[in-house]
Amino acid sequence: MGKSFFGTSLVSLCGLLLAGCMVGPDYEAADVALPEAWPEHALLSPEEAGHWLDWWTHFGDEDLNHVVALALADNPDVQVQIARVSEARARLGFARAERLPSLDSQGEAARERQSGASFPVAGFGGVRNAFSVSAVLGYELDLWGRVARQEEAARALLAQTTFGRDAVRLQVITDVVTTYVNLRTAQRELAITEQTLASRERAVEIEQLRRDAGDSDELTLRQAEAELEALNVRLPMQRQQVHELEGALAVLLGLTPAQLMAELSFGDGELGDIALPQAVPAVLPSELLQRRPDIRAAEAELMAATADIGMGQAARLPQINLRAAIGSAAIESDDLFTSEARTWGVGASVVAPLVDFGRRRANVDAAKAARDQAEIQYRATALMAFNEVRDALSLYETSLERIAAAERQVAALSRTRDVARTRYDEGFVDFITLLDAERGLLEAELAYAQVQRDQLVATAGLFKALGGGWSDDASMEEVMVPPSEADGAG
Repeated sequence: MGKSFFGTSLVSLCGLLLAGCMVGPDYEAADVALPEAWPEHALLSPEEAGHWLDWWTHFGDEDLNHVVALALADNPDVQVQIARVSEARARLGFARAERLPSLDSQGEAARERQSGASFPVAGFGGVRNAFSVSAVLGYELDLWGRVARQEEAARALLAQTTFGRDAVRLQVITDVVTTYVNLRTAQRELAITEQTLASRERAVEIEQLRRDAGDSDELTLRQAEAELEALNVRLPMQRQQVHELEGALAVLLGLTPAQLMAELSFGDGELGDIALPQAVPAVLPSELLQRRPDIRAAEAELMAATADIGMGQAARLPQINLRAAIGSAAIESDDLFTSEARTWGVGASVVAPLVDFGRRRANVDAAKAARDQAEIQYRATALMAFNEVRDALSLYETSLERIAAAERQVAALSRTRDVARTRYDEGFVDFITLLDAERGLLEAELAYAQVQRDQLVATAGLFKALGGGWSDDASMEEVMVPPSEADGAG
């Protein structure tokens, strides 16, 4: 009767072990309601995916390509994210190893004196040696999927750090492009002011000669001098702006303080050398969920939080460990590897929580709350990304309209200045009229440089909002494969 009951129990236990399953919820993608298309006026021309991988190269500026390459290699934020990815990859390797048996070796050597008075057998006491070597195989039977959920969470965290790295990389590239464009704009504004300053200095010299000859009055001369000094006031601020932007770009490139203090050179390019891409790939709103690295990082965090619930629930259930050992033990080292010294053993242990005063239940509740937070954050990230793209599209199209108007304004005021100078030289208009025409042209040229900058920055911002380069990254798919598909675990 006892043997039959024991056999039946053993068969039932084996069946239970083989039928074990993972506890906890499986990840389900959160539903984010996005429109099917952007506003009709914002649709842009589509291009091939691989053609736009290095999107900043479409500005056609070799100096810009150079500084972006430097930033990707040495920017501190990018380097930190690369190190975090390496850490997450190592943690995934640890979680994978936890699903496999462990094989440990052990060796012992001891010399001790035992009390003969404490044992009834004569001659048992005295000084003795003890030698042993053994190999121990241990394995946790993942009945409830705790270890599998741990690997699932580690895989999701690797994906989160990888997408986080891509998000930081995209942000750094956009910051470099924006700062570079701002630097070229500041240099262009400085050059325009310096050219105008030379013209004003010549105008003061001419008016001084005319005043001395009696062909002009003192008021005209003083007005010419005032216009000259107005430019002299503006120049130091423009030089300071160029200096500050050079420093900001140097920091983005990861230059050391010594390099920062040394003579900086970011090439000899001009603002006009930066071309505007002729088209930007079209992206549907729903595609943002797979394109934007910050959205995918938030989704990966949600996956990890979901897996943590299963880990917490599995911790409330019994844990079964299997153990097998083989070795040798003897009181003399010469006998350690003889046949009589061989030892072996197999066994299993079950550890089940009895009373923990709600600790494990609280861990599960905390994991569920963390999962709810991650889902809310994911939805918020997706909605924010949609709004960023919508605003970036509007700003991009607005900049296209502004640049055309600014070009026409500069052309018109340039013609006005030329006519005013001709009529001034012929004596038909006074110097004040010429000054007004030159002042208007100066402001228009500076405004045109600002509009050029806004257009280029808006384009870079649109690329960032759409998720950066258009490519298929196989490594991303690899880290997102569920454990059941990657290893065949159930």
